[in-house]
Amino acid sequence: MQFLPMKLPSSSASNFLFSVFVLVVSTEAVIKLPGNVTIPAVIVFGDSIVDAGNNNHLNTPAKCNFPPYGRDFMGGVSTGRFSNGKVPSDLIVEELGIKELLPAYLQPNLQPEDLLTGVTFASGGCGYDPLTTELASAIPLSDQLQLFKEYTEKVKQIVGEEGQNRIVKAAFVLVVAGSNDIDNTYFASRVRKLQYDISAYTDLIVGLASTFFKELYGLGVRRMGVFSAPPLGCLPSSRTLGGGKTRDCANDYNEAAQMFNTKLSAELDSLNIQFPDARLLLIDIYNPLLYLIQNPIKYGFEVVNKGCCGTGYLEASILCNQFSPNTCTNVSGYIFWDGYHPTERTYKILVSSLINKIANSFVCAGSAC
Repeated sequence: MQFLPMKLPSSSASNFLFSVFVLVVSTEAVIKLPGNVTIPAVIVFGDSIVDAGNNNHLNTPAKCNFPPYGRDFMGGVSTGRFSNGKVPSDLIVEELGIKELLPAYLQPNLQPEDLLTGVTFASGGCGYDPLTTELASAIPLSDQLQLFKEYTEKVKQIVGEEGQNRIVKAAFVLVVAGSNDIDNTYFASRVRKLQYDISAYTDLIVGLASTFFKELYGLGVRRMGVFSAPPLGCLPSSRTLGGGKTRDCANDYNEAAQMFNTKLSAELDSLNIQFPDARLLLIDIYNPLLYLIQNPIKYGFEVVNKGCCGTGYLEASILCNQFSPNTCTNVSGYIFWDGYHPTERTYKILVSSLINKIANSFVCAGSAC
């Protein structure tokens, strides 16, 4: 169904609709939001970790709208999410009480209420480095930004300009990128490794990330969360490619991720000083995921060094399909779904441990920032 703009009779009607909308979406949160904090929408940019099906509409090998992806999703549907079920963006909106799923912006049947409460523009294979995205035939962050501008115009047609500005300002905007740059473009393909040492390359991608954050700020975004890189060397595919015969965690991948995270943290601190009316939060994924990998039994996991799909050593996207042999039946025992992406259960553990930090980061002296 094509989106049909709704024209409201007056700005007062727009303000009334916006107020009712905020009231409705903030009453069923799993967590209690502190103070008078309201998060009316979640808007997401980035890569496959938070792609809910945008890549379904691209000519790219980075797709997963086929079994066994989505086998534990509602109805067992392969929606284009790179997991066996929900992904972090879904779990975040669910925890915040906004809605059950965060839809892909390119999903053809979006309704006005879907737009008002947020969407994801993320595309599997995307990175801060434009070359990363080009190699994967994904939607670059620059184009995701253009889609966001298109989105805000649609929102303005529903709730008016003032309502649109309020939603964008109060929304939680999440950016998830950087892993593909380090894992794929630097180490796996070695394209950037021929041009940069890892220190120079992490400088490059942090600089590109900072430019993107500034562009979001210029478009009215004031609440932004940025995922750190995970322990990339402990992903099943990285163990296979860089972990030696015993498939240990690849130290050089992990060291690169830590270097990137340190520089990213410093850059976000700088931007918080530069833009005192905004909150830019680094969301540490590295340490919580590494802790799960190092302490699996504590969380009921049995397998940490391979994914559930196929052999679990390397397969992801089109290589993980219904013809993949040996796909596991007990996915709850696995931290990883495929060679690159965690399972829904892993995501749930990570998100539940982070969501209060996200909400509390937007409180200043007891009131909403």
